Amino acid sequence: MAFSVNTNIGALKAYNALVKVNAQTEKAQLRLATQKKINSVADDTSGYNVGKKLEAETLVKKAQLNNISSAKNFLSTAESALLQISDKLNQIKAKQVDASDPLKDAASIAKDIRTLAGEISSILGNTTINGTNLLSSTSAPSFNVGGASLTFDFSTSALGVAALEAAVGTSGLQSTTDNTVIAFDTTTVGDNVRAALGRIGNLSQALDSREEFLTAAIANNTASISSIFDADVAMEQLNATKGQISSQISTAMVAQMNSAPQQILSLFR
Repeated sequence: MAFSVNTNIGALKAYNALVKVNAQTEKAQLRLATQKKINSVADDTSGYNVGKKLEAETLVKKAQLNNISSAKNFLSTAESALLQISDKLNQIKAKQVDASDPLKDAASIAKDIRTLAGEISSILGNTTINGTNLLSSTSAPSFNVGGASLTFDFSTSALGVAALEAAVGTSGLQSTTDNTVIAFDTTTVGDNVRAALGRIGNLSQALDSREEFLTAAIANNTASISSIFDADVAMEQLNATKGQISSQISTAMVAQMNSAPQQILSLFR
């Protein structure tokens, strides 16, 4: 082995080893501090890209899950209103039967029917969520819940209630005769209301199924993201401790290698 004072090759090699050990130690310490094993794209380019894509998909699914919650509120509100309408239609039918009793006052019964019809009209006009009318709106709300969007059409036109309003609604209270009110056929409206309630049941089942799927998908995505980004704390603690010990040893070796050329001074004694 040749001795050179100008260039201490051994010390340079020891120094490079120290730099490498310190870099590895700092990486382990950073992972412990952030609890993540990927703190920059350079740590794992492929893993970083896949993880961020999964994060984006998860955010979309969480938004769709929130939409399901809103859709359920929509359906629940519409269902309550439709059930009230159905109850009042049944009351109208009962009063129409009462009107056939010669001992009953047909005029009073007609007023009762108009009152019930007015309540139905009020329900139609005041069943709202966040300013949107659920039963009288001309445009049917649509919710993105993943896959095909679900559209809810429970408007007045879809229910066929407009005919009832025309016959016994508030706009016709003065001009409508008692016989017309009593003889009005509520069958179509009742059938449409029941059909709408049936559709609400079907949509609720679809939402429950979609909610279950999205919840599972979010859990699976979260597990995958965790495996990509989350640090193994126990392992990183071992690496940090090992790095600290190795750093101390490497520093001592750099010092020794740096002083090795002093041996040449003995040649000049």
